[in-house]
Order: sequence, then C-alpha cells, then structure tokens
Amino acid sequence: MVPFLSFLLFFGLIILFSSFFTVKQQTAVVVERFGKFTSIRNSGLQLKIPIIDRVAGRVNLRIQQLDVIIETQTKDNVFVKMKVSVQFKVIQEHVYEAFYKLEYPHDQITAYVFDVVRAEVPKLILDDVFVRKDDIAIAVKRELNEAMLAYGYDIINTLVTDIDPDIQVKNAMNRINAAEREKTAAMFESEAQRIRIVAKAQAEAESKKLQGQGIADQRREIARGLVESVEVLNKVGIGSNEASALIVVTQHYDTLQAIGADTNSNLILLPNSPQAGSDMLNNMVASFAASNQIGETMKNQPKRQKNLKDHTSTDYNPSDTSNPTDSQ
Repeated sequence: MVPFLSFLLFFGLIILFSSFFTVKQQTAVVVERFGKFTSIRNSGLQLKIPIIDRVAGRVNLRIQQLDVIIETQTKDNVFVKMKVSVQFKVIQEHVYEAFYKLEYPHDQITAYVFDVVRAEVPKLILDDVFVRKDDIAIAVKRELNEAMLAYGYDIINTLVTDIDPDIQVKNAMNRINAAEREKTAAMFESEAQRIRIVAKAQAEAESKKLQGQGIADQRREIARGLVESVEVLNKVGIGSNEASALIVVTQHYDTLQAIGADTNSNLILLPNSPQAGSDMLNNMVASFAASNQIGETMKNQPKRQKNLKDHTSTDYNPSDTSNPTDSQ
C-alpha cells in the first residue's frame, strides 16, 4: 500500500510541475490542445493543462537580421556580388500567422530579395549601382513589406552593405580613378607653374623698371656734375674743350682704379701706359676743337635756293631767314 501511495504522490508532483512553464521576454509561446491551436502566451509564468495542452513552439519577437549575398549582372554586362542585409521582426499581434502560415521565413525573405535585386540591377550600369544603392534597398524593402506583412513579419530596414565587382573590373576602375587624379594633379601643377612664371616676369619687369629709373637718375646726376665741373674749370681759365677732355680722362683713370680694386677681375685695357693718357687728352682736345670749327662753318654757310623748275635742290644755311624770292 505504501509503495502505491508513493507512486501516486510522485506522479502528482510531476503533473503539477508540468502544468507551469515560463516565457522569456520578447518571446511568444504557442499553446495547442490535442494538436489544435489554443492560445498565445506572453512573457512570464504561465499555466496549462498537463497532458492535454502542450507548447507547440516559441516565436522570437526581437529584431533579426538576415544577410543575403546575390550575384547579378549590370546593364553594361558586369557581374557583381551584392550583400543585402534585411532587418525584420515578428509582429506581436500576428504571432499566429508567423508561426502557422510560414515554415521557413528566412528562405522566403531570401527569395524575395533575389527577385527584386535581379530585377533592379540589370537596369543600371556599374557606376550607377554604386550611386543608387539606396534606391535598390528601398525597392527591396517595399517588395518585402508587401509580401511578408501577410505572414506577420514587419521589415524594419534593408541595406545594401557591399558591392563587389569582378577583380579585373575593380582593377580597371582603380586605374581610371588614378589616371583622373593624376590628370587633376597635373592641371594644378601647371597652373601653379604658370602663376610662378607670371609672378617672376612681373617681378623682373618691376626690377628692370626700377633699375632703368636708377640708371636714368644716375646719368642725370652725372651730367649735372659734369656741367658743374666744366663751369668750375671755366672760372679758372680752362676752356670748355680742355675741361671736357680733362673730365673724360679723369673718369678713365677712375675706371682703371675701380678695376684694379677688384682682385678677381681679369680685364685688360690696351693701351694702358702713362703716355696713352696724354695722347688721349690731346686727341680729345683736337677732336672737340675740330667739332666746334665744323659747327661754326655750317652756321656761316649762305643759304641756297631750291630750283622748282628743274626739281633740283642744294644745301642752304639754316640760319638764313631771308626770302629766296628777294634775290630774283
């Protein structure tokens, strides 16, 4: 009798404990009675009829992510591999549809992603695939929402996370990009060189201008000094010709002194003897005197008229202001 009571007590405890079960947070439990749907239990401690009721399955209510890798062809006949990440969850109010209507939700979502991507990408060239990847993701999300909502699934977001073309195409794109950047760099370098050349030319022009002004001022002061020197020499009884020759000879010796002061100079002036200075002075005085005599002769030369009939002309004295017709 005692063993039988112990068995009944043990069996009763098993039935009692099997009547209770717990449901985790963000999880829904489907309870069936003799294979027929009875209820959906949410998180917490739950009670069911032992032996009669059973837990048919548990549904995850958290956001899940499915990564789908697709190989497709673009409009310009380039094969690319794309990775599309789909973020989805089961709607809590539609746990029944998600559990009973769709057995393999991941396969269903993958099929829809393949269908949409292979319908959108062939319309675009490779460059546009990179630029318009967000449009492809939006199209995938739109199609998935329309299809999966009936099964109790909500598509949170879809992302095109990777676009990987063939390795040869990728290398060609890298070479094109490198060539474009080299072209841009060459353009900037040419522009910088042009700016340097223009700036250098402007600086040289300004330098030449200032140098010319300096030379002009220098020569002006030299001329003024020569005039003053001639006036001083005239006051002491030295004529203009002798004074001019003396100044030129003095400048000649100043030049020789400046050349001799430069130790690195290899310039040789010939002739350069003491007698050469005296000869230079005499030659200059004679040339100045001859020049003055020629000038006086030209001033005193009478004016000669121009014969208009035979179309001949002769020299005439510029200082003669008389009327040629008076002599006729």
